[in-house]
Amino acid sequence: MFTNLDENTIIDALEGDADAFESIYNEYSGFVYNVALRVVNSADEAQEVTQEVFLTVYRKLKSFKFKSSLKTWIYRITVNMAIDYARKRSKERDHSELYTENNKRQKTIDTVSEEIEREQQEKTISTLLETLNPDQRACIVLRSIEGLSYQEIADALNININTVRTRIKRARGKLIDLRKEMVINEV
Repeated sequence: MFTNLDENTIIDALEGDADAFESIYNEYSGFVYNVALRVVNSADEAQEVTQEVFLTVYRKLKSFKFKSSLKTWIYRITVNMAIDYARKRSKERDHSELYTENNKRQKTIDTVSEEIEREQQEKTISTLLETLNPDQRACIVLRSIEGLSYQEIADALNININTVRTRIKRARGKLIDLRKEMVINEV
């Protein structure tokens, strides 16, 4: 039911033990950041979402009832916050601004082409994910990138498993069509 955390660590955190909460943070912060990054498509915004998730986890940990795993509970908080954040930001920003973030690092000549190819792949993935609505994007990220089962996604998003299947099917169809169009336009 628990990953590297035991039930006592969670109970200690519920009772206000800062070290126990830090253990929870250390266990799940990487996952939370990665999911948020895929949903909001911005490193800075993913960091903001991650901070908000753990503030929420800290404030609401007493409401955790051990009916699901802590990981599933944190998934649900993360995905909901990331979707809300993405919706809010999509109203505020032009889509072209989402891809202007650049990492400026000096690279050797041998690794520059690899970095360019990786960045192009990441941009393509981000571009494709951005075309999906936040609900579809969350399902695709949790399934295809994080490897969750349909049931785990349903639990994390607190939705029916058939809704998960429908969202993933529609999202995959849309992604396939868009990728075909991108390939045709590249030729």
